[in-house]
Amino acid sequence: MSRLFRYGPAVLVGVTLGALALVPFVGSDYHVALAIAILSYIVLATAWALFSGPTGYVSLATVAFFGIGAYTVAVLGEVLPWPVVLLVAAAIGLVVALVVGLSTLRLSGIYFVVFSFGLAELIRQLVTWYEVNIGRSVGRYVFLDVTQVGIFWQLFGLAVAIFLVGWLIGRSRLGLALKVIGEDETVARHCGIDTTRAKLMLFAVSSVFITVTGAVMAPRWTYIDPAIAFNPLVSFQVVVMALLGGAGVLYGPLLGAVPLVLLFDLIGAHFPNHFSILLGLVFIVVVYGLPKGVAGLMGRVTSVEHGAGSPSPRVRGEGG
Repeated sequence: MSRLFRYGPAVLVGVTLGALALVPFVGSDYHVALAIAILSYIVLATAWALFSGPTGYVSLATVAFFGIGAYTVAVLGEVLPWPVVLLVAAAIGLVVALVVGLSTLRLSGIYFVVFSFGLAELIRQLVTWYEVNIGRSVGRYVFLDVTQVGIFWQLFGLAVAIFLVGWLIGRSRLGLALKVIGEDETVARHCGIDTTRAKLMLFAVSSVFITVTGAVMAPRWTYIDPAIAFNPLVSFQVVVMALLGGAGVLYGPLLGAVPLVLLFDLIGAHFPNHFSILLGLVFIVVVYGLPKGVAGLMGRVTSVEHGAGSPSPRVRGEGG
């Protein structure tokens, strides 16, 4: 039984990704499209939790980096080879993350939350201004020879990569430093931890994965404008998914992304005009019903099985 609890998360991730890997071979185009949505949100939610989970810093800037990746493809997709476009998108996301991180990761609490939301809106407005006044258009068309199955496998590779990176970070000195920061940042500084450097490194890693995900998803739309690329609902959906699954553990966001993508697909098909309202209700239920997520609930069950009462990881409502 102890081995089951020890290796259960790895088995869960492996089985989920393995099941998704079968979709292109046995599913229809609709199933492949649904699997693409699931994989994209697994990567986005896991990338978000990679930073926000251990530090407790809540960011609403996910869509800012997602949109940067999408617009990089819109601008350079027909000029450079596809692998180079993805590398350029990753580089731009890294530079923006470093600049933003250096100037804002000293903030905490609600101040960072508000700033991160404002950052996404600022970038959206800047792109809109450029498109209208310089580009003399509202958006851009994306005509690339990238198939839906190709997008699926690229996202699948990103999902495998982010779980591997998260696993390595969790077993490194950086991972330990971030856990201390999440418990008490002041204590972490007194212990000699360079908190700004640690947060900046993980924020950059998280942002690069989000940016590349936006770039990989861009060819699906054919037409991209700021309202599509920088849709704020993306940021809120990612937060809800991560919190539902449990942002304190690496596999937690997966537990939230899979059921919520399926639920949102159902809502979008049957209640398209009430999507935002229902999303808000889901968020309320998650926060009040499962404050530590499904992973936290599983952790409590594990504690009962072993006769222990140790608390599960938590996410504080502060920071970036």
